[in-house]
Amino acid sequence: MKNAKIKQVLINILFIVLAFTVQNCVFPLLPFLSVTPNLLLILTFSFGFIHGKNAGMFYGVLSGLMLDLFYSGPFGFYTLIYVYIGYVNGIFTKYYYEDYIILPLILSIVNELCYSFYIYLFRFLIRGRLDLPYYFWTIILPETIFTAVTTLLVYRLFLSASRRVKDIGKRRDKHLV
Repeated sequence: MKNAKIKQVLINILFIVLAFTVQNCVFPLLPFLSVTPNLLLILTFSFGFIHGKNAGMFYGVLSGLMLDLFYSGPFGFYTLIYVYIGYVNGIFTKYYYEDYIILPLILSIVNELCYSFYIYLFRFLIRGRLDLPYYFWTIILPETIFTAVTTLLVYRLFLSASRRVKDIGKRRDKHLV
C-alpha cells in the first residue's frame, strides 16, 4: 500500500511539472489564445478535493513554488494563494464522489475568481490601477470560462490516472497476500 502512495505522489508531481510546462511554455506560443487556462490551479484544487487538506496544501506548495521561481516578485506570492486553495478545497473531500462533476466545476470557477482577484488586488490595485471592470471583462471572465471548460477535461484525466494507480496498488497487494 505504501508503494502505491509513493507512486501516486510521483505521478501527481509529474502532472504538476507537465501542467506548469504546458501553461507557461506552450500556451503563450499559441497566437489564437488571448487567455490561458490555469492548469496548476485545476490540479491543485483537484488534489485537495480528492485527497484532502494536507495533500492539497502539499501540491499547492509545489505549484506555488514553481510559479514563484519562474516569475519575479515577492517570493511566496503564488505559494500563499495555492496553499490556501489546496486547503480550502480539501475541506470539500467529504463531498467527493468519483462521478460527480458539478461540484468540481463550481469549485473551479470559485477558485479561479479568488485567484484572479488576489492577483488584481496585489499586482494592480496596489499600484493604482483601479479599472476593475476592464480587468474583469478582458482577463478574469475569459480566463474563468476557459479554466472551467478545461477543468472538465483535466479533472477527468486526473481522476482516471488516480483510479489506475489505486487499482494497480490493490492488485499488487492481493498478489503479495
